[in-house]
Amino acid sequence: MIKTARIGTIAFSFALLACQHQGDASVPGVVGEIPPAGPPSRRSDSVVPHKIVRVATPDTLRGLYVNRWAALGRKLTDLIGVAKRTEINALVIDVKDDRGFVLYRSGVPLAREIGADTADGHWMSSSKLRAVLDTMIAHHIYPIARIVVAKDPLLAQKKLELAIKRKSDLKPWLDKNGHPWLDPHQRAVWQYAVDLAREAHELGFSEVQFDYVRFPDEKRLISETVYPLANGRTRAQVIRDQLGFVRQALKPLGMRVTADVFGLTATDTTDMGIGQRWEMFVDQVDVVLPMIYPSHFARGTYKIRNPNAHPYETINRALKDAIARSDSVPNAARVIPWYQDFTLGSPHYYAEHIRAQKKAGYDNGFQSWILWNPKSNYTLAALEPQS
Repeated sequence: MIKTARIGTIAFSFALLACQHQGDASVPGVVGEIPPAGPPSRRSDSVVPHKIVRVATPDTLRGLYVNRWAALGRKLTDLIGVAKRTEINALVIDVKDDRGFVLYRSGVPLAREIGADTADGHWMSSSKLRAVLDTMIAHHIYPIARIVVAKDPLLAQKKLELAIKRKSDLKPWLDKNGHPWLDPHQRAVWQYAVDLAREAHELGFSEVQFDYVRFPDEKRLISETVYPLANGRTRAQVIRDQLGFVRQALKPLGMRVTADVFGLTATDTTDMGIGQRWEMFVDQVDVVLPMIYPSHFARGTYKIRNPNAHPYETINRALKDAIARSDSVPNAARVIPWYQDFTLGSPHYYAEHIRAQKKAGYDNGFQSWILWNPKSNYTLAALEPQS
């Protein structure tokens, strides 16, 4: 976002509202739960689970993305306020971003070992995190932890054995920005994501959303890299296997497992070179979130000269394809689309462009959605007031 299909370019930003709330199971919209104890070895400011209530999953989910910097600054307070005043009832908060940085001081051993929670010198204190989550619980705002999986240059640099390797010399392969990627074949990569997800759940996040569940989107990857753990599997089979592992590992927590995918996966019948083929992943998670950003569709897609200039038509076609593809798969995940609330190219996106995307979803039966803006700056005029 721009995330992964994000085939793109932008980087991101986040803040707080203090309202302590221990709550109980009788509070409307929350479910009482006592989480299991966290790992025994924690730092002085590591987040520590306590008795919490958990916000129940909304039947209709309408959310905003909150990047790590926005969470660490003053913006989260504003976004909680937006949720209190408008139709927004969920926030997707970076717990691990695409640089590999964890939001708070973690109890996960690997995060501590590589300094994922301290590497950039910024993290959220345990008291602030508790206040944020308690505030969201008190106002029935559904907290979703976003965890980036394969795009983690920090871990790839610290643990070279986990990085994608070049055929030529078995050194880490670097993307166009000069960064290494984690090899999706490596089970340890996904176990790390699972461990962070468990911790987030113990702290009070109701759901975990996994992003970058894929291979890098560069064509030269195929000719330049080697995968000793492939064992004859296609990229799409690897992603399927790993998502199945994650879901099974988190199943005992009763936690909903969701995954972000490229928006074009609903239409393209290949794995797009990244390991995301609709029929191979759509039954391995509880919710799939295609990133249907009109600016990310090539000119001429769906016979639309400029998809970015026609958000309703582009979303309408993509969602119709998603419905058709899912209908052929038993136990297919629920689909919740990501929509574009940013400008990339022409035209400039205003409230009417966001509303057009929402309408396309509603006309196809998709009442839930999440908006993406890389800086977590949203077009409030496109949001309906709280009913």
